Parts: sequence; C-alpha cells; structure tokens
Amino acid sequence: MTAHFKADLLLVVTTLIAAAGWIFSKEALAGFAPLLFIALRFSGAGLFLALLCLKPLRRLNRSQMISALQVGVLFGCAMVFWILGLKFAQHVGVGAFLTSLGIVIVPLLNLLMGGEKPSRLVYLSLPFVLTGLAFLSLDSEFHLGFGEFCFLMAAFFLALMFIQNSRAAARIPALPLTAIQLMVTGVITGLCSLVFEEWSFDFPAAIWGWFFASMLLATSLRFLLQTYAQSLAPPSHSAIIMTLEPVWTATLASLWFAETMSLFQLIGCSLIFTAVLVNRAPALRQWLRSHKSRI
Repeated sequence: MTAHFKADLLLVVTTLIAAAGWIFSKEALAGFAPLLFIALRFSGAGLFLALLCLKPLRRLNRSQMISALQVGVLFGCAMVFWILGLKFAQHVGVGAFLTSLGIVIVPLLNLLMGGEKPSRLVYLSLPFVLTGLAFLSLDSEFHLGFGEFCFLMAAFFLALMFIQNSRAAARIPALPLTAIQLMVTGVITGLCSLVFEEWSFDFPAAIWGWFFASMLLATSLRFLLQTYAQSLAPPSHSAIIMTLEPVWTATLASLWFAETMSLFQLIGCSLIFTAVLVNRAPALRQWLRSHKSRI
C-alpha cells in the first residue's frame, strides 16, 4: 500500500468519523446542555492529545503559543455557534451543508485579511452558493431560523480559523497545535456555559456513552487520523476528500433519525456541495491526475 493510497483511506475514514460525530453529539444533547457538552468534549479531547505531546508543547515559544491560542479562540467561537445550531436546527443534514460553506468563503476572507487574491473559481462558486441557499429558504418546509443562522456563523468562524490555522501550522507542529485548539475551545465554551446554562450531570448511562464517543472517537481519534493522513499526502487530498463529510452526515442523519428532505432541500444541498467542488477544482484535478498516474 502506497503512502498516498493509505492517506486516501485514512481521510475517508476521518470524514466518516466526523459525520458520525454529528450523530453522537445530537444524541448526547438529549441530556447535556449544549455548551456544557461541547466544553467537556473538547477540553477532554484536548487534554488527551496534550498527554501525547508533552515534550513538543514545552518546546513552543511565546510567539508560537500566542498563535495557537488565537486559532483556539476562533475555533471556540465556531463551536459555540455550531453546537447551538445542532441544538435548534430542524435538519442535521442541512446544517452540515451550511457549515461546509466555510470552505467556499476562505479565499474571500483571506483576501480581506491581506492574503492572496482569490482565483476566478471562487467567483464561479458563489452563484451555486446563493442559488443553493435560495432553494433551501424558499422550500415550504424549510425556515432559515436561529439554528440555521448559527450554522452559517459557525461556517464564518471556521473559515477564519482555517486561515489562521494555516499560518500557524507553518511554524507549529500539528499535534500540539491541535491540542491547544481543543483545550481553548473547551475553556471558551465552558465559560459561556457557566454564564448561560444550568449544569446537571444526572444522565442515563446511554447519554454518557454518546458523550465519550463524541470525545474519544469524533474528536481525539478524528483529529489524530486527520493529522497523520495529511503527513502522508499533499494538501489536495484533504481539500477534496474532506468535503465528503456533509455527504456522509446527511446520509447518516437520514438513516439514524429518519430525516427526510424535500426536493428543494436536496437541490439546495447539491448546489452548495457543487460550490465547494467548484471552489476546490484545482485540488480535484491534481488528485485525479495523481491517481491516474498510479493506475
């Protein structure tokens, strides 16, 4: 098995675990307060990863630590909106597609933050995004309510986090950077939970089971696999294969929660997914060429 093929398999598994994380989280929210859940999930996962990289963490200088903390703050804000969206949105699958918009808006935000000029493919993807959202909004069974708005805000902060994380990853090893991100996210969501929620831990065993699945599988294992897989292959692999997450999420949600989507919702989600693929067309071409050359 070549390194690239191994990376492909690991990244597909990563997207499946990430999609399963939506299901784990939704089930855990039947008992946990939303912010408390995300705080315990990410702080626990961050501490677990930190134990695996104590020496690299100690080697970080002040500048590296500040950069990692900044990424963590953005990630924390994204997770506050994401968990609220998961709590209040009508469809988990639709939420996954709305969150995936973060991939589309990264180049535009990067330009505003002094980065490189977006390619024409970014502008080509925007009509697909707007049309997709229109199909979702115009459907008689879909309302762009508070939950859906939270998913859009999560996409915005995830885009900011992606930009800052790319800059930080050039100077900081992936594992300690990820550990710091997760722990900071846990602190931010924990503080929000302390202010706005009442804490209770009197849950059935099944709820705790979903929680530990979210923390150990959908967070710790997911990020470990993703980090390792990205070390085996070019970034184009992660850029295109990771877009499978909303597809798996919608599929698992339909199977597990018996969710149904109307024709308009299916068209809207398909258009948004198309926008992601159009935006990542160069990565897709590179990925296909690399596979073709190995056949």
